[in-house]
Amino acid sequence: MAFINTFRRRDEADTVTFDDMRVVRTRPDGVAESLKWDDLGEVGILTTEEGPGKEDFFFVLLSLDGKRGCAIPQGAAGADKLLARLQLLPGFDHAKVAAASASAGNARFVCWKRPR
Repeated sequence: MAFINTFRRRDEADTVTFDDMRVVRTRPDGVAESLKWDDLGEVGILTTEEGPGKEDFFFVLLSLDGKRGCAIPQGAAGADKLLARLQLLPGFDHAKVAAASASAGNARFVCWKRPR
């Protein structure tokens, strides 16, 4: 059965959900990553040169200590709603989102850091 799961249909996508407590990314295989809003230390975007045939744009949420996080593909169901929520963070740099959207290479863009 595991062998069959390696051949995911192209329409299967990651999902991202969130509430007042946390953000949860769930892969099609059921594995989940989560991060509590209170633990959020940084929001970034990672782009790769893999596109357009593969996902090449990821929202990266890092914990305050930088040791835990949650990587969400832009194509994940719910990613547009997550972006709208992230943009409400005080001091969120919208220009970094635009720069990341224009990137076709391997790059990292920091859009927000929790004030110390």
